[in-house]
Amino acid sequence: MLTKRRIIVFLCDTLLISVALCLSFLLRFDFSIPVDELNLFWECLLVVLVVKPLVFMVTGFYNSLWRYASLQDGIEIFKGVTLSSVLAVFVILFLRQFAPIPRSVFLLDWFLLFALIAASRLIWRIYRESYVITKSCDGPRALIVGAGEAGSLLLKEIRRHPHTTYNVVGFVDDDPDKRGMKLHGVPVLGTTKQLRVLILANEIEDVIIAMPSADSKSIRSIVDSCKNANVTFKTLPSIGELIDGTLTISQIKKIEIEDLLGREPVVLDRELIGGYLTGKRVLITGAAGSIGSEICRQVVQFRPEKLILLEQAETPLYEIEKELAVRYPNLRILPLIADVRDRTKIFTIFEEFAPEVVFHAAAYKHVPLMEYNPAQAVLNNVFGSRNVADAAHLFKVSNMVMISTDKAVNPVNVMGATKRVAEIYIQALSRTSTTKFTTVRFGNVLGSNGSVIPLFKEQIARGGPVTVTDKRIIRYFMTIPEATQLVLQAGSIGSGSEILVLDMGEPVRIVDLAEQLIRLSGLIPYEDIDIIFTGLRPGEKLFEELLIEGEGVLPTSHKKIKVLAPVHIELDSLKTELEALYDVARSKDVGGLIASLARMVPEFKPTYSFSGEAPLTFQRVRPDLFPPPMAGKAKILPIRK
Repeated sequence: MLTKRRIIVFLCDTLLISVALCLSFLLRFDFSIPVDELNLFWECLLVVLVVKPLVFMVTGFYNSLWRYASLQDGIEIFKGVTLSSVLAVFVILFLRQFAPIPRSVFLLDWFLLFALIAASRLIWRIYRESYVITKSCDGPRALIVGAGEAGSLLLKEIRRHPHTTYNVVGFVDDDPDKRGMKLHGVPVLGTTKQLRVLILANEIEDVIIAMPSADSKSIRSIVDSCKNANVTFKTLPSIGELIDGTLTISQIKKIEIEDLLGREPVVLDRELIGGYLTGKRVLITGAAGSIGSEICRQVVQFRPEKLILLEQAETPLYEIEKELAVRYPNLRILPLIADVRDRTKIFTIFEEFAPEVVFHAAAYKHVPLMEYNPAQAVLNNVFGSRNVADAAHLFKVSNMVMISTDKAVNPVNVMGATKRVAEIYIQALSRTSTTKFTTVRFGNVLGSNGSVIPLFKEQIARGGPVTVTDKRIIRYFMTIPEATQLVLQAGSIGSGSEILVLDMGEPVRIVDLAEQLIRLSGLIPYEDIDIIFTGLRPGEKLFEELLIEGEGVLPTSHKKIKVLAPVHIELDSLKTELEALYDVARSKDVGGLIASLARMVPEFKPTYSFSGEAPLTFQRVRPDLFPPPMAGKAKILPIRK
């Protein structure tokens, strides 16, 4: 398509073709071309002015933008100049009937033309970035922390926008070899220890942390310096989010609590994962939940043949299906509304759509809520899991991965006990099945539905107070992408019947999380926003565990995944216990339900008695909700007056 700008570029290139040939002849003959060579010069000039512009147009020379000239453009210039020079030489030799001619002329012509064309492509970009953008930038004065690859990409992206939102005046980096150096013309001013002084000295308004792999200690130190200097601070996404090598200004985000936890980036064996996902029919239960939806986002990167989304919540299922359809228009996505408790429906889905890999993420996970609804916890977490596992076994699914929880270890609540029963059943079933069953156990996930982080943010937005159950309570935390990536990796590692445990890192005090979130909001804990302690909720304990006594821990091929030694379980006797559990759950016999869970999970130690007393933890937190202890049949949850 001819435009005014492209016509100008074409005419400039034609002029450069003439200049290159003239200079090559002058250099070859010491700036004095012999008379007998003038005919050769004019013939060559005529040929190159016809052949080379035509080659440039045919090879798409004028489809690139000068302002974004890069190494790739240099390669394209090299190809175009080389091809046009070879064709021009061939035409000249043919016209002169292959008579001898000075070969050095054409070598000089090729070299000079390549240099002139490449220089012309870079001049405008250099002028634009060094003068036009610098003069036109009216954004806030900014420092970039990190003069590495991420900082370089960020600065380039900022400079590509004529009216950029940042005026970068310098870099900060702890590498002593970079001190006093320049990156794309911007100086490295000092180290992170000098950050506060540099902010004040250079009248900085924004600090952007361009260190995706930095640890939590470094991030906290930088954040503290920014707070002391009273400037805003932002960061780039993690390495996992930048894995495709692209970066845009829109990806600059506020510091989140996940950044301060400093989890190491997950390194995946993508070839191993692709071996059981690529080209396969993959079914995900609970596909619209926090974990299930992220599993969907991770799985699609491995190009499955079909993705079957099974979910009972209509609106969230619609949202995740719409998101995936936009991002992956060529992927076959099948959204199914179904309840894992509906055994007939689950078996029908497996028979009709023949999944080859199943990720079972559907579960009731909210501990206090399941204390109110123990029968539903059993029916969904135990028998919903049994339905999915039985269907996977019957229809010979290749792999099934079940998502479990650290609350299944020495459980003190119904939710944890039900997940432990599901673990036990799948381990027992795997011994008689051709399906490779893998159970993955991990702790709390930051930002998931019902987690403390969204609650804290909501409370801070309302002006407080922030509620923490106990000052001593600690939890293991992972980010949602980290947890799901490791789930995918675990599915490729297990050989069947194992329980795999993810490395949760160091436990974190919940009160520390609350304080950090308040500070990230620009407020002071206990002054601007108060923190109050409400007491443990029903079924909660001060700390969670990842191992049951007697479970041996062995390493796997991935440093963040451990495998527990399998425990031998008789499937027939387990089925008898499950039938009894099903009967009491259906009849809403809460006392019988708890007793049945305790028989199947000996380490289950509820935080309340069965003599008719109300849960002691409930009484301590909200005594106004409970009547005096009732006589007669045991009730876990007294009826609200």
